[in-house]
Amino acid sequence: MKFVTYQVKNTLAPFRTGFVEGDKVIDLQQAYLSMLVHTEQIDKAYTSETLLPSDPADFFKLGKVGFDRAKEAVAFTTNQEVLVESFSKEQVVIGSPVQNPSKIICIGTNYKDHVKEMKSAIPDYPVLFAKFANALIGPEDAIEKSPATEKLDYEVELAVVIGKEAKEVTESNALDYVAGYTIGNDISARDLQKRTPQWLQGKSLDRSTPIGPWLVTTDELKDPSSLAITSRVNGEIRQASNTSELIFSIPYLISFISELITLSPGDIILTGTPDGVGFAQNPPRFLQPNDVVTLEIEGIGVLENKVINKR
Repeated sequence: MKFVTYQVKNTLAPFRTGFVEGDKVIDLQQAYLSMLVHTEQIDKAYTSETLLPSDPADFFKLGKVGFDRAKEAVAFTTNQEVLVESFSKEQVVIGSPVQNPSKIICIGTNYKDHVKEMKSAIPDYPVLFAKFANALIGPEDAIEKSPATEKLDYEVELAVVIGKEAKEVTESNALDYVAGYTIGNDISARDLQKRTPQWLQGKSLDRSTPIGPWLVTTDELKDPSSLAITSRVNGEIRQASNTSELIFSIPYLISFISELITLSPGDIILTGTPDGVGFAQNPPRFLQPNDVVTLEIEGIGVLENKVINKR
């Protein structure tokens, strides 16, 4: 399932949960209601908004139960000729697949070649830092360049979204706690990042971090360990690697983090970026207004955003 959040254009309607089928965005809660009606589960139909909320934040609170119901609804509607509310992509705004997560945990220096280009040492433990929800934007939004920075940089990353509470989980069953995967651009203000030992101020600028274009659930993307990952700026390839080059694997990261911090449904882990960032090029090449950054990860899709000056 390609899970999305969407808002009908030119309305004041809130973002709702949906899924992508071909060139259509289909309302997830309405698909679930249709399934209940057609399978004569009328008692559940009256409480369908509770069983499968349309509000993205409420949906993620259900954790794995919500995704199981969503997958059931998607399977039913795609295999049956039933009328379900749907929209063309031109009729809607696609938002970040996770709205207002409780935690965004980022991993630094997690590809060997990137460690080398940043003149760092291979870490003994995962390097953790945080972003906040103020930084998140959707796949159709512009990256806002703050006047506080002159060294804005791109970082393509595989993003892991947690599907159920994870506390002290083992590496062997860590992937059972994943809802799915998406693409993240860990935009970094290098001048702000480097002026203190802590990176936070360079990593959480308002409206700077695109996530999307959708969340590919684990039934569709089962193994994240060997995915081609690339970034382009104005069509020019800047980064090209594979998630097999991660220093710390995704199961290890989930296990490691969950020993320290309880992970909740909807939490995002940005797993690190490969070599080729603008800061490390000679001379450095930072993002400017009107640049277009295109990220692609095998099995997920393409995330493309334009850079603009902060509004």
